[in-house]
Formats: sequence, structure tokens, C-alpha cells
Amino acid sequence: MASLFNKVVQFANSPKGKQAIRQATDKAQQLAKDPKTRAKIDDVRRRVQGGRGGNGTGTGTGGAGGLH
Repeated sequence: MASLFNKVVQFANSPKGKQAIRQATDKAQQLAKDPKTRAKIDDVRRRVQGGRGGNGTGTGTGGAGGLH
């Protein structure tokens, strides 16, 4: 019996799999270029970085990455 990984590889190499990967890649690139999506990502990044005991500026320029 083929493992799950082998089945995924077989699907990815099939014409339908290649088409699905191409569509997902195109959609991801489209979302990455969208200013609204980028604003949402930046907002989440600021909230996550601010919640780690830092000063909440969210600049990401701290040296130790919030580890003290």
C-alpha cells in the first residue's frame, strides 16, 4: 500500500495536480500583491510582536527578538 506522502507526490506530478498547484500559486501571488491583504498581515505582525513583552512599537528592529 502506498504511503500518504507517495500519493501526494503522485497527485502533484499528475496534470490535475500541476493545475491545482498553478492555481494556488497564482492566487497566493494575487493576494500578496493586494494592499488590503498586506495591511492585514502587517496589522497581525504588529500585534504579535507587541504581545511578546516588548514596548509595542512593532518595528521589528530589536536585537534579541524579545528574548531577555
